Amino acid sequence: MIPDMEIVIRLGIAALLGMLVGFERERQNQPAGLRTHTILAIGSCLAMTISINMAFQFMPLINTSDPARLAAQVVSGIGFLGAGAILRYGTNVKGLTTATSLWTIAMVGLAVGAGHYFAGLATTAMLLVILVLLNVIEKKMIKVYETITLSVTAENNPTLVEDLLALFKQMKKKVLSVSVDSDISGNDQTVNLIMKTLENDPMDDIREGLKSVKGVTRYKLN
Repeated sequence: MIPDMEIVIRLGIAALLGMLVGFERERQNQPAGLRTHTILAIGSCLAMTISINMAFQFMPLINTSDPARLAAQVVSGIGFLGAGAILRYGTNVKGLTTATSLWTIAMVGLAVGAGHYFAGLATTAMLLVILVLLNVIEKKMIKVYETITLSVTAENNPTLVEDLLALFKQMKKKVLSVSVDSDISGNDQTVNLIMKTLENDPMDDIREGLKSVKGVTRYKLN
């Protein structure tokens, strides 16, 4: 069995490793940050140590004691916590990286709880490299796109859809979907578009381009 003082030491190591990853997520303003990762690490570590001790405790009574049984429930049960970190903003999904870091830090806690300190430390180091270094590489070398929604209202322009599609084709902006809200009794219509553009695009070209479209009276850009 694992002595109580050894359990406390393992909990401390797991907490430290959880804090390292949690701090990085907190710095990125993610929904699961410092406290969440730290609590998850010590919780999974405790589950592993208790699971091992229970196997030794009841081994004389039950020959089929499995020291990984309780830990296995952590692996499957962590899914609900990861799902809670995934948020949807319009057509964009955020939090997938945080969800995977939560799952991985739970595995780190289990590893430390089982006494595999080096494996837990190495995994945490690799996780930090992935979260920090690859994040920098992505921002500098990989173009990140996002989706935006645009609602344009115009009067006396029956070719509004065609004009907008031609405008955005000229701007090299990809239109994903188009819907039209038209008032049959009147002369105005509203076109709603979902487009893909570069992340953090100031979209000044869109604002200026809409001024050249015939009959445009208002627009809403999200």
